Amino acid sequence: MPILDAEHRAAVLSVSQQWARDAELGLKNLTLHRTRSLLTMLGMIFGVAAVVAMLSIGAGARQKVMAMIEQMGVNNLIVEAKETLEWQAHSKIRKTSPGLTLQDYRVLNDDIAGVAGATPRKRLVPSKVIPKPQQEMPSVYGVKPAYRQIAGLHLVSGRFFTDEDEENGAPVCVLGASAKWGLFGSAAALGEYVKVNEVWFRVIGIVSPQLSSENSVGGAPAVDANNIIYVPLQSAFQRLEDSYSDMRDEIDGIYIELGNASDIPEAAQLTRAIIDSSHHGADDFSIIVPAELLAEQKRTEHLFNIVMVAIASISLLVGGIGIMNIMLASILERTREIGLRRAVGARRSDIVRQFVVEATMISFAGGTIGVVLGFIISRSIAWFAGWSTIVTFSSIALAFLVSISVGLIFGIYPATKAARLDPVEAIRYE
Repeated sequence: MPILDAEHRAAVLSVSQQWARDAELGLKNLTLHRTRSLLTMLGMIFGVAAVVAMLSIGAGARQKVMAMIEQMGVNNLIVEAKETLEWQAHSKIRKTSPGLTLQDYRVLNDDIAGVAGATPRKRLVPSKVIPKPQQEMPSVYGVKPAYRQIAGLHLVSGRFFTDEDEENGAPVCVLGASAKWGLFGSAAALGEYVKVNEVWFRVIGIVSPQLSSENSVGGAPAVDANNIIYVPLQSAFQRLEDSYSDMRDEIDGIYIELGNASDIPEAAQLTRAIIDSSHHGADDFSIIVPAELLAEQKRTEHLFNIVMVAIASISLLVGGIGIMNIMLASILERTREIGLRRAVGARRSDIVRQFVVEATMISFAGGTIGVVLGFIISRSIAWFAGWSTIVTFSSIALAFLVSISVGLIFGIYPATKAARLDPVEAIRYE
């Protein structure tokens, strides 16, 4: 048994030495023709860089969208009113539907099983705010205290308004992060007053920054989630006037949080049936189900990755063809060398291994440089364009694996052709 082990170790050592010699010979040959080797690598470099950069851009964009959807609450249902400021269209809808109302909210809250929290929403854009905003005019959200839990709001200071504040229509407000900065800058805001239209509200809380998007996500309106002033719903109804009150629904949104995520599909169907019934099929509302949006986004992400890799792999394919061409040209240059090696006892497998090692080294070097270049491109895009990019380990591994595979596949044919050369004819080759 020890003898067999010794023989086995000797065989392994011999194979390792052969591979090491071939690697040394391949490196020597590649460095001897530096310019040609670099040009051969270009296809691999740009192909791998394209895969890494494109996947990083896609991953960054999708992560932001998925984070936005998760922020909406995977256990939530959101009803959004489809409002219009065109009088003719508004009048046509009002002939059949009263619009989204508090009565809709009450019926949904009573009839849907497993409701953990619910609130209507009345959104207004004030005509004036004091202190004067240093940026865009903040929106005003009239909501119930349950909104804090439903929307996952976290306060950096102060408190959210209570059920008592809601019942009394108290003149208090909570500021979003951007709203606080736009109104008070770096100064303290707690206990200060904000005048919205003609009403003074006392600031009782500041919300921590939230993810925000300039574009609509899943049908939800594009609103800066940080530039909002939250007030009790009764305060919005009793103290604030809407400039377009004749054209607006009584409320413009309803948030419902369910205790069990498995109840969401059935609750969404029931919500649509209830509102369709009271609105007489006017189709003046939409239902947003974040859990379904998240599942759809994950399916889209998988498809996107496949498409991006397929597109970027074209560059790798071109790089592989370049490797094959250079290896075929190298065979012609080294025909006498191949003949001499065969004449002194080299087997066909030795010749195949020599050329496959060289092709793999080209692919490996090109893949390594491509990964670095792809990372630089990704960071540059993030820096100059302001996009979110994420270079993932999976994208690097995928690009690198494909580049090595392409090198092996396109290196095998030239290596096999070299191994089939007749030693005598190869030595005579000029």
